[in-house]
Amino acid sequence: MLPFDVLAVTDPLAWVLIALFGGGALAERWRPDLARYVVGAAWGLFAVFWLLLAPFFFFEQNSFVEALLALVGVPACLYAGYLLVDGRDSLFVLSRAVAVMGIIYLPAETIPLVRQLLVEHVASQTASLMSLLGYDPTLQPIGPERPAYEGFHAAFYFETPDPNHAGIVYNIIMACTGLGSMAIFAGCIAAVRAPLGRKLRALAVSISIIYVLNIIRTTFIGLAFGHQWFDGPYTPYLMTVFGESDPYMVSHIVAESVISQLLSVVALVAIAWFVIRELPELLVIIDDVAYMATGEDRDTASELGFLPDTEETVTERPTGDD
Repeated sequence: MLPFDVLAVTDPLAWVLIALFGGGALAERWRPDLARYVVGAAWGLFAVFWLLLAPFFFFEQNSFVEALLALVGVPACLYAGYLLVDGRDSLFVLSRAVAVMGIIYLPAETIPLVRQLLVEHVASQTASLMSLLGYDPTLQPIGPERPAYEGFHAAFYFETPDPNHAGIVYNIIMACTGLGSMAIFAGCIAAVRAPLGRKLRALAVSISIIYVLNIIRTTFIGLAFGHQWFDGPYTPYLMTVFGESDPYMVSHIVAESVISQLLSVVALVAIAWFVIRELPELLVIIDDVAYMATGEDRDTASELGFLPDTEETVTERPTGDD
């Protein structure tokens, strides 16, 4: 257990970060010298944010991967802030993207009413698709085992053949809403300077596809878990592989952590490919990340032939001296 409530610190810190990133983005056009320091400070605080969350992910969420990624984010944020202050103005694009992502995601993460409306909407749509497929799901309030969601009408209950088993409960939570992926795409699309028509087209296609695929995903996981689609003679072996003591959880793990995550990666890559074809200006973000990792400047848009078909676009390139 951690000695203090990390989220009580990181939640308000996240709002401060969004204010700094957003304020710096607004000041960029009129006072770029001041904006560099404001956004540079935001990146420094962002490093503190991830440093605080690393032990939370490890000890509270039991997620080694998330903890490791948070620790990697600490030096990455510090380096991004340093490069921006040093004159690499192309990092303003990534900074604006972070601001928009936060504006979209933080209300649902930190305001209970917004979180409840979003979670219950996804649960309702999932229940509708299950019914359309010929199933009759039982939707009920989430119990006290999920205190952040207790009382939300977003838990699916499935009976089991075992009379000694309490039944299977599939909870819809924030991670099931797809909002994180939507926020990433929306933030990146909003951050670049490109004709409004191309930006709206990329936004409409990416968000609508993510929304529909996410409802299909939650429906598949819920039915696979509730009806034990992946229970079989191999279950004891999978329990050993996954380190799981409850055989009923095997179907959930296979459906969510194996099949759904694999297909999600494929889908997101395909969506990203479309968005980049529509908005090649986004490749400046990849160029900046590549520079931070390798120290070499690249022009990926030119290398791939993804060049804007209009002179309206202003592509932001690094302006600092190396």
